[in-house]
Amino acid sequence: RRLYFDTHALVCLLEEKGFTTQQSEVIVSALVEIMNTNLDMIYKDMVTKVQQEIALQQVMSHIAGVKKDMIILEKSEFSALRSENEKIKLQLQQIKKQVTDEITKVHADNKLNLNLEKSRVKELHAQQDRALTQTDRKIDTEVADLKTMLESHKLDNIKYLAGSVFTCLTVALGFYRLWI
Repeated sequence: RRLYFDTHALVCLLEEKGFTTQQSEVIVSALVEIMNTNLDMIYKDMVTKVQQEIALQQVMSHIAGVKKDMIILEKSEFSALRSENEKIKLQLQQIKKQVTDEITKVHADNKLNLNLEKSRVKELHAQQDRALTQTDRKIDTEVADLKTMLESHKLDNIKYLAGSVFTCLTVALGFYRLWI
C-alpha cells in the first residue's frame, strides 16, 4: 500500500520538536498502523468493478421485468381505469350542470325576495312618513291652540292685574283722603 505522506520527514520533524529518534519512529509506526487499519475497513465496504457490473446487470433485468409488467397492466388495468374515469367525468359534468341550475334558481328566488322586501320596506317607510306628517300637523295644531290659549290667558291676566292695580289705587286714595 502507498502512504500519502513522507514517514521519514515526519520522524525528522518530531526529532526537531524535541522527541528522541526512537519516540519519533514509534509515533510514526503507530500512525501507519492506524492508517492501514482504517484503509482495511474502508476496502471491506467497497466492491470490485466485476461485482458492480454483476449487480448492475441484475438491476437492469429487474427493470426490464417491471417494464413488461407495466405494459401488461397498462393494456388491461389502465384501459378499465380510463373508461371509469370517463364515466366519472360525465357524471361530474351532469352534477355541475344541476348545481349551476340550482344556483341560478336560488339566485332568482333571492332576487325576487329581495325586491319584495325592498318594496315592503318602501311602503313601510311611506306609511311611517305619512304617520309622522300627521303627527307633526297635530303637534303644530296643538302648539298653535296652546299659544292662542296662552295669549288669551295673558290678556285676561293683564286685565285682572290692571283692575287690581286700579282697585288698590282707589283704596289707597280712599285711605289717603280719610287721613288727610
